[in-house]
Amino acid sequence: MNTQHAERPTSPTQAHAPILRVQGLTKRFHPDFPPVVENVGFTVEQGEVFALLGPSGCGKTTTLRLIAGFEQPESGQVWLEGREITRLPAEERGIGFVFQDYALFPHLSVFENVAFGLRRLRGKVRQARVLEVLGLVGLTVFKDRKPGELSGGQQQRVALARAIAPGPKLVLLDEPFSSLDAALRQATRDEVRALLKQAGIGAILVTHDQEEALSFADRLAVMRSGQLEQVGTPEEVYHRPRTPFVAQFLGRTNLIPGEARGLEAETPLGRILLSEEAHGAVLLSLRPEGLGLAMPLGHLGISGKQLEGTVLAREFKGHDMTYRVQLGNRELIVQESPESPFRPGDKVRVLVRAKAVVVGRGQ
Repeated sequence: MNTQHAERPTSPTQAHAPILRVQGLTKRFHPDFPPVVENVGFTVEQGEVFALLGPSGCGKTTTLRLIAGFEQPESGQVWLEGREITRLPAEERGIGFVFQDYALFPHLSVFENVAFGLRRLRGKVRQARVLEVLGLVGLTVFKDRKPGELSGGQQQRVALARAIAPGPKLVLLDEPFSSLDAALRQATRDEVRALLKQAGIGAILVTHDQEEALSFADRLAVMRSGQLEQVGTPEEVYHRPRTPFVAQFLGRTNLIPGEARGLEAETPLGRILLSEEAHGAVLLSLRPEGLGLAMPLGHLGISGKQLEGTVLAREFKGHDMTYRVQLGNRELIVQESPESPFRPGDKVRVLVRAKAVVVGRGQ
């Protein structure tokens, strides 16, 4: 997976208190069932874009609804700008919410949809604020149209405009790009991120799309079965996953058992370098781009010890070539350049090009 994205504006210094602090949030929908959300805690800085990433049913949308005030937690607290809002009604929290289906009123114009959240303002002040926000999202010329006359991306921007019109410090985005086609999704994501940064509004994005979280967020949290597995920048979490689940969920990886001795480990791939010191039985993560393929030594007239496997399949993606390779009783995923010549059935030499990351111990 390509993890490159544009350089992000730096977050505020740690001297500033976070705009949002979530502590120990737990939620059950039935006393006989396990918690949907269990002991979840994280912070969001002023103007930061934070993503909650995980598979369907992991509790990420419920976490968002607890922050918004649509659900009440069994235990835990939610703090906004240093004020506890755990038991406040949703309409008194000062938090914007963009729903998955946008939830626009089909019978109202774009102007009226945005104005709906500004019922406390009157007359020219209200009108000026609506036009200001529509200008921010680039939809002033569409102010008299109904939502059904707009594209999906335009509807998404109307929903965002309605959420930010009251001037919230935080906006919650629940799978906001999932209904857009692939070509429109990337462009809309870029637009929304730029708008949030321009307005200086913090945001939490809920998504199951790994690439979306990696490219959209300043920091992200990977969630599984109601709990947070890891929190960090996209680069940290991708390159240094702490658990097998994080390693596998955030892009493809190869999980390899080994016996660690300091900064090296003996594995089925031979002796490989580790990104951190470890000792004893370990489970290691090696991303596909950390492996490579070459012609077997025998084909080059050279004898010597090597890792020889067989190509099972290849997947051309334009910017790279992904191979499945059988090595003994193990199947590996290897990412090569798009010009790589190997075909299914070819014998290949497997090369280890990167340090492995320890994702489990005592395996």
